[in-house]
Amino acid sequence: MVVADRVDQLLDAALAASTADATEVVYMAEDSALTRFANNQIHQNVREHDAAIQVRVITGDRIGVAGTNRLDAAGIREVVERAEAIARRSAPNPKAAILPEPDGREADPELGFVTATAEAGADRRAEGVRAVIAAGEAKGLQTSGSFSTLESGVAVANSHGIRARHRATRAKLLTVMMDGFGAGAASGYAHQGSTDIGEIDAEGLGINAAEKGDAMRGAGPMDPGEYEVILEEHAVGGLLEYLSYIGFSGLAYEEGRSFMEIGKRIMGQNVSIWDDGNDPTGIPSTVDYEGVARKRVDLIDGGMASAVVHDAATGSRSGTGSTGHGLPAPNLYGPMPLNVFMAAGDTPRDELLAGVERGIWVTRFHYINVVHPKKAILTGMTKDGTFLIEHGRITRPLMNFRFTQSIPEAFSDVRAIGSTTMLLPGEFLGTYRVPALHLGTFNFTGVTSGEGSEGGEGAA
Repeated sequence: MVVADRVDQLLDAALAASTADATEVVYMAEDSALTRFANNQIHQNVREHDAAIQVRVITGDRIGVAGTNRLDAAGIREVVERAEAIARRSAPNPKAAILPEPDGREADPELGFVTATAEAGADRRAEGVRAVIAAGEAKGLQTSGSFSTLESGVAVANSHGIRARHRATRAKLLTVMMDGFGAGAASGYAHQGSTDIGEIDAEGLGINAAEKGDAMRGAGPMDPGEYEVILEEHAVGGLLEYLSYIGFSGLAYEEGRSFMEIGKRIMGQNVSIWDDGNDPTGIPSTVDYEGVARKRVDLIDGGMASAVVHDAATGSRSGTGSTGHGLPAPNLYGPMPLNVFMAAGDTPRDELLAGVERGIWVTRFHYINVVHPKKAILTGMTKDGTFLIEHGRITRPLMNFRFTQSIPEAFSDVRAIGSTTMLLPGEFLGTYRVPALHLGTFNFTGVTSGEGSEGGEGAA
């Protein structure tokens, strides 16, 4: 990672080179390392460093954005010139031609940075992978997945006086364990993330996935329909990632495509969801990509749609100001919550089953897609651990279901919430600390004829 003084020099040089009315410079860097494994053996170790700057200029109501990872003096001049040339050729966009002003709020630039994670080598990752593979082999399963570490940094400066920076680390271990393909194939899954590699319990994660895969042997079909469900944390996190994408954005709300109806109850009274980039129990991100300190935003408060997140442009138009959720420009998606939490309940996780007379246990969902964003109807499939629940206990493994369900509707009948939460990196963006849930109804529309597990992102 480039040292702070050098980053400041890059930001200053880009600002000085600009002749635009307003200029923003964003420095982004990553040091990442990844160990992949499949068929019970490590097959790849990679390490990568990348650093780049992105320049956004505003002249009148015209905007230009350009980026480069050529960080010498000539590269800086060239990227600023490209951004200015793009602005001259762009159509005016007064709704978006806004850069934030300093607001006096401070952010911890080191919250979430753990030296042990940044310095972890391939040997440390291999040690964790061996523990996972050993658990799979003990159950006769083929194990695949990945163990990765990341140190990321962002620094932002603009011509209005914004100056902000943050760096953090993340470790992530994911595994899929399989036995066979097609109908009745067994598969198990586990996934964990943390800022601190020392908090990744590779042995426990491997045992969990292996036990799930072993229990899935001989899975059989079951008629689709509406059932009570227990959703593990992985399943809950997947749903929240899509809710964040389609509805918690100030731009989605402004454009009338969000399911959020501010001030109205849209979920059960026992459901609270918020975003907080300053919570150390997540993977912190204390400033956004416009240099604004992130605020906690209570999205769903006791089932009520309370607020959405904003960047400088949507915050200006809504009158709330930025909540510190801007993404790098150019950005068609608007602001996004990236540090999402769901409130735990008071039911021990292993007691969630007790309240289910007949229902379905879901480990996770995949191939999730949006059917109707305004109603937050999602479709997708269960995967890597789907079981029938009868009289408060798991009785047999099931082939995977397809579901089509309004998530606010499902979250309006939350019968019990687990008393503990799990931190899960999102499939595409963000992190999610969530509990397991007992829902009163969930709509399964079909049953798969059998499929192999592609192993998710870890086996790619």
